[in-house]
Amino acid sequence: MSDARPASGQPVIVLVRPQLGENIGKAARAMLNFGLTELRLVSPRDGWPNPDAGPSAAGADIVLDRAELFDSLADAVADCAHVYATTVRKRGVTKPVVTPEEAAREIHAATGRSAYVFGPERSGLETEDVAVARKIVTVPINPEFGSLNLAQAVILCAYEWSKGAQLQQPTVVDLGEPAPQAELDGMIAQFDTLLENAGYFFPPDRAPATKRTLRNLLTKPGWNHLEIRTMRGVLSALGNPRQR
Repeated sequence: MSDARPASGQPVIVLVRPQLGENIGKAARAMLNFGLTELRLVSPRDGWPNPDAGPSAAGADIVLDRAELFDSLADAVADCAHVYATTVRKRGVTKPVVTPEEAAREIHAATGRSAYVFGPERSGLETEDVAVARKIVTVPINPEFGSLNLAQAVILCAYEWSKGAQLQQPTVVDLGEPAPQAELDGMIAQFDTLLENAGYFFPPDRAPATKRTLRNLLTKPGWNHLEIRTMRGVLSALGNPRQR
């Protein structure tokens, strides 16, 4: 994997006084899932590096290897022009409040570096931490149970950012160009012939309506050239079975 530094448009993830190495690893995993690689740690309770982080990162080693250590939040975001404090609690600090989706849109449109700041697992960000930020990021959440774990909070922000980053989805495959109408008509005609020979269109006065239904069914998938060729091969085999 390349050792190049992350692109400047990528937001920084800052974990302030994280308590468990395991949670740092899970946060790193959540970051890399959505294309983020720059992690900054402010005074982690158990020091850094932490042997518990690696197994929980589940392969997101590039994030852990590049993680930077800072003594204060101010130092960690010193190069960032847009700092978002993540919290679900009111802190008595008057700042603009945005959702993760709104923050992501702002980050993509902004010039200069951006950072999402997350607090310790047990208590979240302190008022002094939130005061460093330009804006607060929060989500509509069950008022009776507003506790997100660290990785969940990171993944909410990372996912919203990724939607504007045009990441390629690993499950997306090239389906090929749609087949021309002539190929589709040829396949439908082959269906009709096989079904005629099998006596499917009965009674005869219902044949036109049945054929229209069949055409509507076969034109729904949006067949490509390879799919039509494969289906016609299937139909040919059914119409002319090999002798055993």
